[in-house]
Amino acid sequence: MSNRREFLELLGVAGAAGLAGCTGGSGGESTDAPTSTPGGASTEAATATETSTPVPFNDGRLTFYMSPSEPQQLMESQYEPVKSRFEEQLGVTAQLQYAAGYSAALQSLASGTGDVGETGPFAAALGVANDRCEIVLQRYGYGSWTYASVIVTQEDSDIESLSDLAGERVAFADRLSASGALYPLYMMKQAGLAIGDLPTDTGDADFTPQFSSHAEAFAALERGQVAAAGVGQFITLDDNRELKDGFRYVETEDGIPRAPVIVSPELSDEEQQAVTNAMLEASESMYLGADGEADTDDDLWFSDVREATNETYQPVVEVANELEITTELLDG
Repeated sequence: MSNRREFLELLGVAGAAGLAGCTGGSGGESTDAPTSTPGGASTEAATATETSTPVPFNDGRLTFYMSPSEPQQLMESQYEPVKSRFEEQLGVTAQLQYAAGYSAALQSLASGTGDVGETGPFAAALGVANDRCEIVLQRYGYGSWTYASVIVTQEDSDIESLSDLAGERVAFADRLSASGALYPLYMMKQAGLAIGDLPTDTGDADFTPQFSSHAEAFAALERGQVAAAGVGQFITLDDNRELKDGFRYVETEDGIPRAPVIVSPELSDEEQQAVTNAMLEASESMYLGADGEADTDDDLWFSDVREATNETYQPVVEVANELEITTELLDG
């Protein structure tokens, strides 16, 4: 990888606001996040006055980019109430766009063709460092504001430790995924495996990587096409939140801040804050999908949001810095 610089230095170039970006023009420096409860809006937001003045988005349209973590039709159903919420609160015509990947979503936000998006922590951190997005919210799901990355193998596999992956094929999610690329590679490097210039370049590693999505990486492991998969723990769990039968974890890294909601840097401070408030002040119904019923397939995976700060995603920055990753990965 040419012209490498420490990731934290790149964040300094991105602006004094640092990693978390602007939350409506305040600079995002406050560390006092609203008190939140699972399954609904924050306590602070519950008493807030609903936004009623339409915001003058460029052409009266708001485009929300969904990361391709699940099939398109399912995600469109999951995010339908989010779309409706923006239309009701902001006085715009909203549309959902299924992104080809994290980079595609970030590029759309950077150019102003997209307005709001959901993405992973690592992609968002790189996007902020390269002026492609601003982080405004963090999401809450499965009882926590954090989650885990795992390297998982089949239960009857010969892989007992990460060092056993030398010479093997390993599946990962998107190159810009925190739990599906950044943290698995970090765990492997800490175990003494050479990772070369991954996740940018695929050569010079002690193993053969393949990148796709969380679902496809785990499916490749299920099919026996790879020795292990580095993915978000969520994709390995059954309906009871237990590891699926036939698999076991080789290594786990927890405490990763859950994924953010990001906005285009082309939006005004007023527009960014309006988007933030629309989600902060939403009722539980926004999280229940198109059918409006709890505990069905189209429920969103998260059940609350809170404003993010610069410090929220600092653990991700530190791991990226350890791997000497720069924003050129966005153009790879």
